[in-house]
This record gives sequence, structure tokens and C-alpha cells, in this order.
Amino acid sequence: MKHELTTRNNYDLFDVFDDFFKPMFFEESRDLRTDIKETDSSYELDLELPGYQKEDIKVTLDKGYLTVSAEKHQKEEDGKKYLRREIRESTSRSYYVGQDITKEQIKAKYSNGILSLTVPKAAPKKLEENKFIAIE
Repeated sequence: MKHELTTRNNYDLFDVFDDFFKPMFFEESRDLRTDIKETDSSYELDLELPGYQKEDIKVTLDKGYLTVSAEKHQKEEDGKKYLRREIRESTSRSYYVGQDITKEQIKAKYSNGILSLTVPKAAPKKLEENKFIAIE
């Protein structure tokens, strides 16, 4: 039984290639899957965070970037040694929302493993009318 746990799919060749190329072509943050919907006045983000508690999740806004990070705080179990660990203990992902948005404008709710964020759309900046620059 121990030998079966340490081998990977009976030496499947594709596992080796997946592990080799993954860091080069895939962003690790893609593990935090997100649905983004647009309404007339806001953007609604739904992020999958199964297995995390509300206390494990942090949402920050800095220089126009909304960052969601989560970290599990797991207890060590006596006498158990992991042979392989694929369950992530921490994850994060950032989204650019613009520098005109404040943290007070963003609404967050966590329920059933889904973090829902509502980010208002920034008011469009009024473009200056054609103002000609004098040429010397």
C-alpha cells in the first residue's frame, strides 16, 4: 500500500510534463477561481474559497489593487507524516479596480465557500473639451 501512495498514476508521463511546465506557463494565482459580473453601477466578484473560515480571509485595497488572500491555520497531527500535499494552505490574487475606489465603497460577504465582493464603477472622468495649445 505504501508504494501505491508514493507513485503517481503508475508513472503517467503527462504528470511529469505538467509539473515541469506548470510554473512556466501557468500563474499560481489561477487556483483562486473567480467569476466577474458587470452591472450598470458595479462589478461583482465571486471567488471560490472552499475550506477557509471567514477569519482566514483578508481583503486589502492598496494603490488601486484589490487583493484577496487566505491562509489556513492547520494543527499538526501527532504521528502523521504527509507523503504528498496538494491542498493549498494559502492563496492570493489581485485585481486592479482603479485608484478612485475607496475601501469604504467595497462590500464583502462570505458564505458557503464563496467570497462575494461588490466594487462600484468609478465615475468616468470628464474629458476636457478641445483646448488648443498655442504654438510659438
